[in-house]
Amino acid sequence: MSEQKPAPASRMPDARYFQIGALSSLLLINFWRIDFGANPFASAVAIGSTLITQLACARLFGGPVDLRSPLITGLSLSLLLRADALWLHAAAGAIAISSKFVLRVNGKHIFNPAGLAIVILLLTRAGVWISPGQWGADVWFAALVACFAILVLSAARRADIAIFFLVSHAALLSARALWLGDPLAIPLHQLESGSLLIFAFFMISDPRTSPDSALGRFLFAFAVACLAHYMAFFMQMRPALYFALILLSPATFLIDRLIPAQPFTWRDRAPQGALR
Repeated sequence: MSEQKPAPASRMPDARYFQIGALSSLLLINFWRIDFGANPFASAVAIGSTLITQLACARLFGGPVDLRSPLITGLSLSLLLRADALWLHAAAGAIAISSKFVLRVNGKHIFNPAGLAIVILLLTRAGVWISPGQWGADVWFAALVACFAILVLSAARRADIAIFFLVSHAALLSARALWLGDPLAIPLHQLESGSLLIFAFFMISDPRTSPDSALGRFLFAFAVACLAHYMAFFMQMRPALYFALILLSPATFLIDRLIPAQPFTWRDRAPQGALR
């Protein structure tokens, strides 16, 4: 099978600028209006760790320095990760960014960096947990609209996998509520989670770790939703979404092989051999 050529550069705007703006706005809302649980010092440590690790790895492995993706990772960790010690936030940033340089195949990351860091810390350290993401209905809805618009109007073009996942997740929660005889208000409340939005729009939709084809993205999103549902309600595992994503991430390469499509590249493509 011949190697697929990267997709041509798009005239659409780079999603990362808008993602940084959206995540930064949410973090500022946390500090000055609604307390989501993010701590300014912990956030500064997480963001600083991702940026410093990116600089160190770029120097070690070669290639230009690009701080947009690590900044997104650091902001995501700031909104999601909670820990008893500041050094755990630094460790999360270092694990996340170093994984991009070490765990990759044919220029594609095996795992979402922030997701991998979260899972590793949850498995290895006590005093680490994920924010429940109760932002309030107004902030949640505004974030939903903004995140959806970012993916639709950007070169990443990964709005489909976010929609596939959210619809699959909502359908499974609703089916379970109907089976148990619960009111539909329960799955609706479960969907109104800020951490779910960050997962859908900044993790599973990451173009460097999601399948290249639209059909592949649908299959992957549905599989993650199903595995997370099983792990959460049959294995009593919390938080199941991150574990499901990391466990199924290697399947992306099989999906790309079985359903080939043009690999994604950012609009301002880095020189050959550069690492991001």
